[in-house]
Amino acid sequence: MDFTAILDLVNNAVYPLQALVAIYGVFLVVLIFRRIAQKRFSSQTAANSFLNDIRDLVQQRQFDQAAQVCDSPPYWAKAVPQLILVALANRDRPMAKLRELLAERFATDVLADFEYRMAWVNTLIKAAPMLGLQGTVLGMISAFAKIAGRQKTGVDPSMLANDISFALWTTAIGLAIAIPLVLVSAAIHVRLGKLQDSVEEQLDSFLETLDVAQGGGRRRG
Repeated sequence: MDFTAILDLVNNAVYPLQALVAIYGVFLVVLIFRRIAQKRFSSQTAANSFLNDIRDLVQQRQFDQAAQVCDSPPYWAKAVPQLILVALANRDRPMAKLRELLAERFATDVLADFEYRMAWVNTLIKAAPMLGLQGTVLGMISAFAKIAGRQKTGVDPSMLANDISFALWTTAIGLAIAIPLVLVSAAIHVRLGKLQDSVEEQLDSFLETLDVAQGGGRRRG
């Protein structure tokens, strides 16, 4: 096998690698969007309904019943009910410490998973055009190697144009993979920002109710 044949073989291997990058990118994007949908309430009405039920139970100091609601199947995957469950289990802590605990748990249990997956998406965004460029460079080397090897017999310009066009396709495919991933990545960051804002707002509302209920219990004691 001569040098140009080896280059052609390596260059052709770029296409399967780009296909794998594209498939894995789509898989990660779909997974992240689904996970965000699982962590947040489907609507503000659903969130308000849940919070109203929890507030009523907390105001009546029925903490165990409130914990049972948070630990029921409809709320197993949602961020706010699970964080409220942590708050109820640690309700004897000072409110400042409790807020700090919930912020840490939200960062480690929810945001860390998204950050890990987004790191892979960002890696794919960088890898796709780099693979394309690698394929183009190898293709151009192969084309010029064919020119050098056929100086005596001459080179058919149409064959050379086909080789160069074939090489440039890898760059085009790499960009076609990376550009949509960049746009989708921006959309994911927007959704994550909205998730974080809604979680903070809903937890603040719950903690105010919990603080009042705890204070009322101490006064009655």
